[in-house]
Amino acid sequence: MSDVDSFIDEVTEEVRRDRLFLLLRRWGWIGVLAVVLIVGGAAFNEFRKARATSQAEQLGDEILSALSQNDSAERANSLASIDAPTPGGVAVLNMLLSSSQVEAGTREEAVESLNAISVQGDLPEIYRAIASFKALLLQNDTLPVADRRQQFEALAAPGAPLRLLAEEQLALIDIAEGNADAAIDRLQAIRQDADVGVDLQQRAAQLIVALGGEPEPLAAQQG
Repeated sequence: MSDVDSFIDEVTEEVRRDRLFLLLRRWGWIGVLAVVLIVGGAAFNEFRKARATSQAEQLGDEILSALSQNDSAERANSLASIDAPTPGGVAVLNMLLSSSQVEAGTREEAVESLNAISVQGDLPEIYRAIASFKALLLQNDTLPVADRRQQFEALAAPGAPLRLLAEEQLALIDIAEGNADAAIDRLQAIRQDADVGVDLQQRAAQLIVALGGEPEPLAAQQG
């Protein structure tokens, strides 16, 4: 019986090997393809990282070269000629460009550079808000008050990243329009806001006093 069992085992093992061989011939290419895809994907990922690093280094070198120029107009022209490969790079470049344009006395061009950032939908909201805020400040003497108020109100919407700074600018607009009471109310609200910083809180208190008002006790200090 042992010889018979041994013979059966050998035959069974041979059948298994034949089946495995057939399966490898039929489906083995899938395993090879999977290996190729894994190795190829890893190689492509490393290539992409290396290319991104190279592009960032090149952009940094070009920006530093442009910023090294002493003349503001030449610095702005050099920055404007740089081609940034990524949305973030474009935003950084336009922010630096706007500063050089302001120094060169071309405020309208600086506003355009900042507005270009504010409409970049692929940027985080905070960067777009900063660009819009700075553009509005540059147009303090040129943009109609009603337009500035409308745009600052948009930046002061609940949850907006620069909400309190925009509220401060709205208070200044109230003052410019002779509406001191509205300005004081707005400044009092700024001081009581849970998200207000110390500097803004102090500026608001100083403005309230300058307008003839009295800063209300802070909520955290009330007993």
